[in-house]
Amino acid sequence: METTEQTKPIKANKKKADLTTRPLFGKIVLFALPLLLTSLLQLLYNAADLIVVGQWSGDTAMAAVGSTGALVNLIVNLFIGLSVGALSVTARYIGAKRDDKVSRTVHTSVSVSFLSGIVVGLIGFFVSKQMLRWMNTPSGILSQSALYLKIYFCGMPFNLLYNFGASILRANGDTKRPLLILSVAGLLNIGLNILTVAGFKMGVAGVGVATVASQALSAVGVVFFLARKKDATRLAFKKLRIHRTELFEILRVGLPAGVQGILFSLSN
Repeated sequence: METTEQTKPIKANKKKADLTTRPLFGKIVLFALPLLLTSLLQLLYNAADLIVVGQWSGDTAMAAVGSTGALVNLIVNLFIGLSVGALSVTARYIGAKRDDKVSRTVHTSVSVSFLSGIVVGLIGFFVSKQMLRWMNTPSGILSQSALYLKIYFCGMPFNLLYNFGASILRANGDTKRPLLILSVAGLLNIGLNILTVAGFKMGVAGVGVATVASQALSAVGVVFFLARKKDATRLAFKKLRIHRTELFEILRVGLPAGVQGILFSLSN
């Protein structure tokens, strides 16, 4: 019985990146490149919205979406930074072979990400216009900018869920699936952008709806892969809860990383 339990993790982990044996340079590049591309794709969502709305809805709509770019990048960089905490803590417990701690961290991360997304989304929805006023957004585009930002904040639970779920996959040596998920979601975003803006003439609302739909797809994708895992990182919905010790450890690493991530956006 002991032999069977010891061999199962080996079979489940064949496709994970092995960064413990030499040579390391090529393995590090193959591991880091999908991670780099994933972060880049997230930042390009707003750029795709900007291009499509500028092409089919005119200069005013383009300016409205463009005026939200600094805020959107700030939010994305903050949550990418916070998700580093989930990645770090999960990877540490995987290395220590503490399956109980791995499972607690996974379920704490997923629970916190979705609940925090709801809170941040609600706050952002109601203060979007005020934030744009603080940025001296021109009055001629303020209403359209606020509309786009409100719709964007509606997708915040999906945004956080994807980032934290993707971090758990990466902690287990898998950087390719998060990139694959985000690539498919990005294609959906572009397709829906064109459909809603060029076809349905929805303007800034169209690109906002397309962004939220693509974020929802990316969240569903990462949850799907986590639920199919065969090791301690497997997501079981009945185990979803927030464990205080693991939460503090995630925040201890994630908050400094999140603050560091938003410094350039704050200066803008």
